[in-house]
Amino acid sequence: MSAPFHALSDSTRREILERLRRSGPLSVSEVAEDLPMTRQAVTKHLDALAVAGLVRIRRVGRERIHELDPEPLRELHLWLAPYEAEWDRRLDRLKKHLDTDEEER
Repeated sequence: MSAPFHALSDSTRREILERLRRSGPLSVSEVAEDLPMTRQAVTKHLDALAVAGLVRIRRVGRERIHELDPEPLRELHLWLAPYEAEWDRRLDRLKKHLDTDEEER
């Protein structure tokens, strides 16, 4: 499970995943469009995402087409859900405490 976390820790990789989510399958050139880096750098990011299981790669002729694989993200979401619920409860209690404190002033 640490590979997806490591891959998602990089803002460029998160941006690439967002592009794939919005656009669907893309070639390296299409992913690299408007990114302030070389195609080679984008390829390295895409390869890291593929190793983490977040992107599938298939060949079409000479091109590599990259597609988001959402399943590992679903698994992460399920794993994080109890923590999210706990933090929501804690933040709600804090908000109530701060609201009560504000009313007493």
